[in-house]
Amino acid sequence: MNGTDITHTGELPRPPGLPRPGELPRRFELLGARLWLHARCVDCGRAAGHAEDEPVVLASVVKVLLVLEFFRQVVAGQLDPAERAVVRAADRLGGTGTAGFHDDVELSLRDLALMTMSVSDNTAADILFRRVGLDTVQALARQLGLERARVTGAPREVLESMLEDLGAADADAFASAFAALPAEEVHRLRALDPARTTSATPREMTRLLSLVWNDRAGAAAACAGVRELMSGQVNGARLGAAFDRFTTVAAKSGTLPGIRNEIGVVTYPDGARYAVAVFTRTASLSTRRPDLDAAIGGAGREAVEGLRGCCGRAGPPSAPGG
Repeated sequence: MNGTDITHTGELPRPPGLPRPGELPRRFELLGARLWLHARCVDCGRAAGHAEDEPVVLASVVKVLLVLEFFRQVVAGQLDPAERAVVRAADRLGGTGTAGFHDDVELSLRDLALMTMSVSDNTAADILFRRVGLDTVQALARQLGLERARVTGAPREVLESMLEDLGAADADAFASAFAALPAEEVHRLRALDPARTTSATPREMTRLLSLVWNDRAGAAAACAGVRELMSGQVNGARLGAAFDRFTTVAAKSGTLPGIRNEIGVVTYPDGARYAVAVFTRTASLSTRRPDLDAAIGGAGREAVEGLRGCCGRAGPPSAPGG
């Protein structure tokens, strides 16, 4: 844990008596995982974290930046949200949403943004990246003060890098090679290396969310668009499962082999708002880890509740299912 959380962004120091989630890294070790975490009050900036300034693989968490840039361009009149795009067989990457469709489908750009965020549709994100521009998304990260953030490619580029690293000619060859590969070799893929793929630090991700929730990441309408889509994420097994029904959670998850992440904003009934970013990495490549999903939610909740009262609001602890 860092002793003091002060950055050029105006973050306040952590008061000496503020509880620290010091046991969290050890809990994740018992699950065979490493933890990176940062939480901050959206309103006063008070924060806590663990390894929060180390770069981590964003995976689909980068879609928050992508959709923010989409809405910024819509508000600026550069893109028509009703513009139609046809998703064809050549576009489909496999997975959820249009990425796994059997037939061609036509959607508006705004519905592609919806699919990108609600079910983490990689093909929808791929098309949006082409329309808004990869370089533009990277430039937005710099403009927002995310100095260490790297946006190296759309989902298609991530997948292609994995095929290249394994010497696979197509998806079938990749599936065969991947299944036979030892876990330690999988972790050497460019797509899983924060120095060679899309990455940022947990602190930068909570900064991004704080800017969006305060209408400082672009026009108010653009920020509102991101907040609305994050509120509609279907996957509620991580942060969303850790808070009671009176506490709202708007989040975006990210998953790759050995990587499970989620960032989001937790809003309590008293109006207190906290941005939280939880990133994990495991030696195991198992795709089903309900224990780790629950731990991600629990870590986010513990970090957030350690900050409660920072703005004069001292509501009761939130309990799942309460």
